[in-house]
This record gives sequence, structure tokens and C-alpha cells, in this order.
Amino acid sequence: MTTERPEAASGHEHEHAAPGGGHGHSHGLVDPSITRSRDGLRTVLLSLGVLLVTALLQGFIFLVTGSVALLADLIHNFGDALTAVPLGIAFLLRSRQAEKGAGYFVVATIFASACVAAYEAIDRLINPQTIDHLGVLAAAGAIGFAGNEITAQIRLRGGRRLDSPALIADGNHARVDGYVSLAVIASAAVTALGYPRADPLIGLTITLVILRITWQSFHTIRNS
Repeated sequence: MTTERPEAASGHEHEHAAPGGGHGHSHGLVDPSITRSRDGLRTVLLSLGVLLVTALLQGFIFLVTGSVALLADLIHNFGDALTAVPLGIAFLLRSRQAEKGAGYFVVATIFASACVAAYEAIDRLINPQTIDHLGVLAAAGAIGFAGNEITAQIRLRGGRRLDSPALIADGNHARVDGYVSLAVIASAAVTALGYPRADPLIGLTITLVILRITWQSFHTIRNS
């Protein structure tokens, strides 16, 4: 009678054993694409929350002051918040191609916000209005700067960590928007000095900055 060797009797365990006593399978590991998807969604949702709070605060101040410079910044910030939707979907789908498509959507949204801001600024040049509550208006600019800088930090860090050109482009976009928000403070200052028509002119300047960002973002996504 042939005696079965212990190794043969316990072959299943040996097949699963790894050097050093570890388990040879990877049942407990999570697919890297799933980890990346979750990280991307967290980044997008966090930045969305920051921008929505910023836009809501600025929207309330705009109703009080009626500043076109603030409106241009507000429209842009709200548009930035909406760009989180396609980016979030792309990360949910775990698709690099979808991320690139989301990047192009970001560019289109930026361009649309520039068109709306330009229309409002031109209309206010033709039909000037008095701007009140200049201190509150300056505070709105400071809120916009802070909100955009926080958003930029979140998106840039996430974009570099996840190697996402669309998220990096959106982060750079948010960072420049923070400096655009500072133009609202300038608008309040020049209006206080007695130059109310400077407000729509600053609004037009912001529009030009937005268009420049549009062009830069388009190139970033196209070359990714």
C-alpha cells in the first residue's frame, strides 16, 4: 500500500501559502482603479461643497450691492461648482477618456460664464447703477478669494495624486479665479473713490481673464 505524502494531502494549503507565512491570494486587496475612483470622488465633492458655499455667500451680497464685478465673479464661481458634476461622473466610471471629456466640459463652462459676465458688464456700462454697501462688497471679494484658493488646493493636490489632467486644470483654474475675486475688492475701492463706472470696466477685465483661462485650460486638456 502506498502511503500518501503529507504534502499531497495538504496540497491546497501549500498552493495558497506564500513565502514568510503570508497568504498567496489577494482576496483582501482593492482594485487600484476603485481606490482612485473613490479618492477622485471625495476630492470633487469636497471642492464642490467649498465653491457652493462661496457662491451662495457672494450671491446674497450681490442682491444687496448689485455690483457687476461681483456678479461676474459669482457667475464664474457657480459655474466652477457645476464642473464638479462631469468630473465626479468620470471618476465614478473609472474612465480616463471620460475624464478628458469632463475636462472639455469644464472649458465650455468657463467660456459660457465669460460670455454672461461680458453681457452684464456691457449692459451696466450702457445703463449705470449706483453701488452701495462697498464694505460688504469688498468682503465678498475676500470670500471669493478664500473659497477659490481652498478649492484650488484641494483639486491640485488630488489631481497630482491621481495623475488627472482634468482635475489639475480645474485646480489651476480655481487658483486664478481667486485672484480674479480680488478684482471685486478693487471695484469697491475705486467706486468709493468716486469712479462708479470703473465697476463694469473691472467686470470686463475679469471677462478677459476668464477667456484667457479658457484658452489655457483647453490646451491642458487637449495635450493630456
